[in-house]
Order: sequence, then C-alpha cells, then structure tokens
Amino acid sequence: MRLKKRYVVVAALVGAVAAVSAVAFAGSPHFVTADATRSGNTLSVNFKEAGLGNEPQVHVVLSATALCVNNGGKHPKAVNKTSVSAAGDFPVQNGRAEGTLSLTATFQPDCTPPMTVVFTDVSLTDETSGVTANIPGTF
Repeated sequence: MRLKKRYVVVAALVGAVAAVSAVAFAGSPHFVTADATRSGNTLSVNFKEAGLGNEPQVHVVLSATALCVNNGGKHPKAVNKTSVSAAGDFPVQNGRAEGTLSLTATFQPDCTPPMTVVFTDVSLTDETSGVTANIPGTF
C-alpha cells in the first residue's frame, strides 16, 4: 500500500513539472515597442515583440483608419475615410520578433494638397498569439 502511495505522489510531481514546463514554453507574448510614423499617404510601424516562446514565426497585422482632411482639420466627405491594413509573417528568434509594416491609403478622388491624409485608430495585432498593441495618437 505504501508503494502505491509513492507512485501516486511521483506521478503527481511528474505531472506538475510537465504542466509548468508547458507554460514556460508557451511564453507570455507582448509588444515591447510599436512606433508609428507617417510619410505622405503611407503609415509605417516598427515593432518589437517578446515572450513568444518557441513559435517559428508570427503573423502580424497593421490596421488603421485613413482620413482625407482639409487645412481646417475637417474631413469633408464620408467617402474620404477608409479602413486600411497590411500584414506580414516575421521569424521568431530567441522568443522575439521584430519588423516593420507599412500601408498606403488611396482615395477616389485623390487626397491631394491642400488636403492631407491622417491616420487614426492604429493597431498592431499578432494573430498567432492574439496580442494587440493599440498605438495612440493621430499620424
């Protein structure tokens, strides 16, 4: 009977160690940085993500709302607003991934000077792990 109890205790310990190591390999994904810049009609985001565990790569999606605004900061037509996105796969090395995603907004009619493109509601999502970085501000 005593031997049976020892086997149960050893089996429980082995199970606990296996559960802890599975959590350790899963990691704790999070964006370390996600910095956005705008150049004309193009928005670019440089990012670094950590805590990825042993994933071979991550699929990252950049999304934003693009507005065509006039000199007074108003966006005059409903058609001058559009959702834009870009995606890419990035390799994971030592539990980290980094890269740059860029997207370009196009409008019909064109958003030409004195009108300018402004990006709002910018977010970066790692669809592999489900982590999102909302990037505050207007670009």
